[in-house]
Amino acid sequence: MSTLFILNDPPYGTERVYNGLRLAVNLQRLDEDHEVVVFLMGDAASAAKAGQKVPEGYYNVNKMLGNVVRGNGRILVCGTCMDARGLAQDDLVPGAQRSTLDELTHETMVADKVLVF
Repeated sequence: MSTLFILNDPPYGTERVYNGLRLAVNLQRLDEDHEVVVFLMGDAASAAKAGQKVPEGYYNVNKMLGNVVRGNGRILVCGTCMDARGLAQDDLVPGAQRSTLDELTHETMVADKVLVF
């Protein structure tokens, strides 16, 4: 089984990215064979910016993305969205990779489920 998560909102300010990542990590925890792909586009691209510091006790999407990667998930970041936000591959958290609309299209076609946050 595979699930593609498409995240659009900024990493902080709303809880959509947070909730999408919570679900992705929980799927991996409950089903080790579940394939998870997270595609960050629009303002969600900035979720993959490395080195984020948040107040004590507040969720950190960098750590959550790391959990997805450690669970053998993939983190793809829209390249056009990265360019619009001044992000380069070297700015991203380990395991996140620059991607394209063609790759998102492919992942959509092969996924068993597509969830959009």
